[in-house]
Amino acid sequence: MKRVINFHKAFLPATLASVVVLVAGLISLATMGLNLGVDFQAGINQSVRLAYPVADVSYEGPGSPVLSIGAGELSLVFSGADVDSRTVSWNLRTVGTIADLAGLLKAEGVTMAVRDGAGLSADLLVPTYQGDYTLGASPRLVHRAPKSSAEAYGSIEEIRAAVSSLGSVSVQNVGGADSMQYLVRVSDDGSDKSFSETIPGRIRAALESAFGADKVVVIKTDYVGARFSEDLSSSAWKLSLFTALAILAYATIRFKMQYAVGAVLAILHDCLIMIAFMVWTRMEFNTTSIAALLTILGYSINDTIVIFDRVREDRKLDPNAKMSAVIDRSVTETLGRTVITTVTTLLAVAALYFFTSGSIKDFALALIVGIVSGTYSTIFIATGFVHLWDKYGGKRQAKAGKLAAKPAN
Repeated sequence: MKRVINFHKAFLPATLASVVVLVAGLISLATMGLNLGVDFQAGINQSVRLAYPVADVSYEGPGSPVLSIGAGELSLVFSGADVDSRTVSWNLRTVGTIADLAGLLKAEGVTMAVRDGAGLSADLLVPTYQGDYTLGASPRLVHRAPKSSAEAYGSIEEIRAAVSSLGSVSVQNVGGADSMQYLVRVSDDGSDKSFSETIPGRIRAALESAFGADKVVVIKTDYVGARFSEDLSSSAWKLSLFTALAILAYATIRFKMQYAVGAVLAILHDCLIMIAFMVWTRMEFNTTSIAALLTILGYSINDTIVIFDRVREDRKLDPNAKMSAVIDRSVTETLGRTVITTVTTLLAVAALYFFTSGSIKDFALALIVGIVSGTYSTIFIATGFVHLWDKYGGKRQAKAGKLAAKPAN
């Protein structure tokens, strides 16, 4: 027979350890607060990329061709009443140097006046993030990425210093350390009525003042209004509360009230642990974080239900055994399944963490913490509460039985 592990002996130490961590987390939450993303507070969310101005592109022929630079490809679309509609494209990975590309564009009537890096690979050209360029007599500036890490500039500390005068600002690196891509978030306190119109330009001006003219490429700009952020925050908490109540109702119907309360305490424990982790690491709390929280609640309750189901079956097989012995046997019997499920899930999530960046990386890190916490809470918090309920509830029932059996004087 498999040796039964006495998990019940660790219920009290585990509970005390959880209480200490949760209290510390709640104190930190009250004093430091969450690092709210732009989804939960009004403000501008602007993605920018530092790059080198490489060439001015212009066109003085008939029509207005549209220039598009994508990942590894440059294309020209000619259309209009005065020209034949056609599309010309080049693979930037095989076209050669920027000077070679300028020669190819010249054959199409497009002038590419190279400022810098004529001998560099054309594949270094930065995409036209904000939309394609309609060419005309006025030149359109195109940029290039650094040719190596030695050419990279603009650390995250320098970016923060450059935009610090704009108010409540946070900066996040996007991609690798040498990607020179950043997410700049400026909070809107409501004092500036023209905030959404003026701040994007001020961000760009501040960065160009620090790093040089024409060295900033705006990738995307998002604005979240105060009402939208308030509605989103309210919906997120209501959704989390509804999830907890639904789990309570489901576990009560399938098992008993003590099992339901134990399950809800376990997922509440996991939720608070993840929030404490986000507070301590200053991880941005956004809609991705809500998705991670709800994912972990589902993962944790699934593991809890599996163990509770085994506890119920083992209780039927040996109704006279102590609850602590039943819990120890049930958890031991399901331990292999728990370990295999946890490890395989962690392997998949770890791959996301190590091989992605940005919000997906934060999502994976939150899942790693939540998976570990969910496994722990299922074994020690949920079943520990059931054991506590049975222990003291049984004593109260026995005491009430003795009082009822005692003859009246």
